Amino acid sequence: MKVCILGDGLTSLALAKALVNKGISTDVFLSNNNKKKDKSRTIGISKSNIEFFNKNILNIEKFLWDINKIEIYSENLNNRKIIDFNDKKRLFSIIKNHELNTHLVKQLKKNKFFRFKKRIDHYETIKKNYQLIVNCEANNKITKKFFFRKFKKDYKSYAYTTIIEHKKILNNNVATQTFTKKGPIAFLPISKKETSVVYSIKGDRKIEIAKLIRNFNIRYKIVKINKINCFKLQSSNLRSYHHKNILAFGDLLHRIHPLAGQGFNMSIRDIKYLIKIIDLKISLGLNLDSSICEEFENKSKHKNYIFSQGIDFVYEFFNTESNINNDISTKFVELFANNKIANKFFTKLADEGIVT
Repeated sequence: MKVCILGDGLTSLALAKALVNKGISTDVFLSNNNKKKDKSRTIGISKSNIEFFNKNILNIEKFLWDINKIEIYSENLNNRKIIDFNDKKRLFSIIKNHELNTHLVKQLKKNKFFRFKKRIDHYETIKKNYQLIVNCEANNKITKKFFFRKFKKDYKSYAYTTIIEHKKILNNNVATQTFTKKGPIAFLPISKKETSVVYSIKGDRKIEIAKLIRNFNIRYKIVKINKINCFKLQSSNLRSYHHKNILAFGDLLHRIHPLAGQGFNMSIRDIKYLIKIIDLKISLGLNLDSSICEEFENKSKHKNYIFSQGIDFVYEFFNTESNINNDISTKFVELFANNKIANKFFTKLADEGIVT
């Protein structure tokens, strides 16, 4: 079987590595994107997804910074802590996007089953040479022709990302998130002296982000705030996951609000589903054909939709509360989420996603 993947983002590279590890010839078609890598972007990976990644894709332990506690605060309650999640070893880990990207590319280039190829948009040309086409790009011609029907939402917000440098903290393993009146701000440690910041703010882009970061910082003696990057926030869920032997994948399938840091985790779970389907077919001696696409959609679509709607519900809950300046519902969440059974449930959901 020969597989091609359209796009060279993190999801594309991770999927390619999982496939070549099984001896499946895989070509990645490069994106027409000459933008410099954003070194302020980080991603959180859940504990179960790290275990899968290390075993089935690539060992990334040396790049990870472990988080063993999450604290949630609310500005409506005078920045009081309302939720607390703990794990003595690891709740999840943070990794820099560009480091993971560089490591994946380096390892893929060593594999005899892998090739990078120049971008091609024409489906008729591609389909002659590949039994499975995985499309991870949102703006190519194939997407515009076959994958344009989506459930979409514009949050009318922007996400601001940066890395702050601060005085050394020996145990910098506590992630914090505050639901402010302007939107959620997260502080995600990545070393003893560095912490990633993601702030999602409603409204236009003319705002003093550095000042707000300092205002909501409760833990760090900031030495420097690096370049602040910005991108528009939208969510989407694709209505159909495949067309013949073309499978939509990654952010093309689902985009969610970054408040829970679950975007890349959803893509890793999708890789799990896809690899499991391929493994089963190989074990039964079946052809790896377009039926993979249909089986993948049946396995993952409802889970992805339910999970993404759950993230949206959390955002809207706190967004509505901040607009009406009412702390009653937040106090209810505080009581509910700190219940041992509820806390365990939410921790497991964030780690493994929807399990059925």
